[in-house]
Amino acid sequence: MKINLVDEKLTDKDIEEIKKLLRREKKNLNDLEQMWYLMDLVWDDYGCDNKNLNWEKIGAFYSHPVWLLNGLFIEQDEISMGHRHAISNWIVQNKFNRVVDYGGGFGTLARLVAEKDKSININIFEPHPSDFGLKRSTEYNNIKIIKKLENNYDCLMSTDVLEHVLDPLKDFSEMIKSVKLNGYLVIANAFYPMIKCHLPQVFHFRYTFNEFAKLMGLEVVGILEGSHATIFKKIEEKDHNWRKIRFYEKTSKFLFPVIEISRIILRPIKKLKFE
Repeated sequence: MKINLVDEKLTDKDIEEIKKLLRREKKNLNDLEQMWYLMDLVWDDYGCDNKNLNWEKIGAFYSHPVWLLNGLFIEQDEISMGHRHAISNWIVQNKFNRVVDYGGGFGTLARLVAEKDKSININIFEPHPSDFGLKRSTEYNNIKIIKKLENNYDCLMSTDVLEHVLDPLKDFSEMIKSVKLNGYLVIANAFYPMIKCHLPQVFHFRYTFNEFAKLMGLEVVGILEGSHATIFKKIEEKDHNWRKIRFYEKTSKFLFPVIEISRIILRPIKKLKFE
């Protein structure tokens, strides 16, 4: 795995921790697979279990230097940066004034926006910020790290966050509340078992997330071209009906295995049909 460690903001300790991780690489994996493999190793080191959740252990996992390595990997990976350039370009083109990067972690996306338009005020909301990410963000006058989500944002962006939390709809509700009416949310989810810290309990949302967005007052604008994110517009200012939302959530969970089995059965039928 080729990672450039030449950066004045990296401490000697950071570099040593990353080198330790890289010494645990597995042969014959591409760089992305290698990154996932190392993240899973650290998950196992802490004794984390994605079905029986111990949040003290999981909190330690999210503070591990493997996330620094992941941030560096993203910034040196052409596909990952292509997605983030597409999102940041869309933000800039829409001339938003106040933007928040929810779960912004390493701060890559926020920094791209800040570089492209210095008039945009950007918050980074991140429960587990890295020292390196914090140091990088201080270089920009229009970026502010926050511990509590504020209100009246023109746009909220969040990439690869909700698959890591036990109650995505609760977090999504808070995201929606922070955005002003007719504002936008740019959300990229990965409700798939790519790595062990993606929680299986929430995988059912891969089929139903957009329906919950509509239920919570959003319009699904569509996929943001060139990225893995979906654009949502807040078209209603409403109190969320949690009794109704939780009922549909239970339905989504119940139907998930049925849909998965149906897809497996239908796949060869579809293949035969088109051959």
